[in-house]
Amino acid sequence: MFLLGVLVDAGAIVAGAVIGLMLPAIPTHTKNTIMHGLALAVILIGLGFALADQKDILIIIISLVVGGVIGEWLDIEGWLLRAGHYLEVRAKSWASGQMADAFVTASLIFCVGSLAVVGAIQSGMSGDNKTLYAKSLLDFFTSIVFATTMGIGVSFAAIPVVLYEGLIALAAYFAGAAINSPPIIACLTAVGGLLIVGIGFNLFEIRKIAVGNLLPALVVAVVIKWAQLYFPAHF
Repeated sequence: MFLLGVLVDAGAIVAGAVIGLMLPAIPTHTKNTIMHGLALAVILIGLGFALADQKDILIIIISLVVGGVIGEWLDIEGWLLRAGHYLEVRAKSWASGQMADAFVTASLIFCVGSLAVVGAIQSGMSGDNKTLYAKSLLDFFTSIVFATTMGIGVSFAAIPVVLYEGLIALAAYFAGAAINSPPIIACLTAVGGLLIVGIGFNLFEIRKIAVGNLLPALVVAVVIKWAQLYFPAHF
């Protein structure tokens, strides 16, 4: 079931918010330790995906380079930030107070990020929900932390998460039916794994990696691998 990862992620957000409401405020240093531990887990998962298809290393490199150029040209990272700002403004127009702030903040954290995009694509194309399961753990603990200080509004962020990740997974599912090939999916997963590693580094907040601008690499990898399989004479 390719939407299972989406539903698990949403459920984790609600469960985390409920638990957070029953706990006292978590100290900042404890929050940082938890997030750093989760960041290491995200990096491990990404490396597992990336190292599973080393035979396509040239395609992976070309995809990252070309995809990065396309992403910078389209300014995908900027669009994500502007979309987040738009959602924030719209949400505060129909709600007010702490609940609105909690809903907006949590929605942006859980939705506006490359981990949600990559995980939903993998889930839709290959039925692999591991990335979304990892994200659900991350969102679970984040939801606990947010709920201790921002209240019940955090739990309502599960709604945009289902809509956002569900639509991406659904689109990827139909796209995957057209290019349902283990070598293509393996190459796509490897590139996605490297993007997940980048997300893990971002969680450490040491140096910001514009992972959003690298998202076109997923499409480039599929196109190149498809061409290699069906037009081998040109490779």
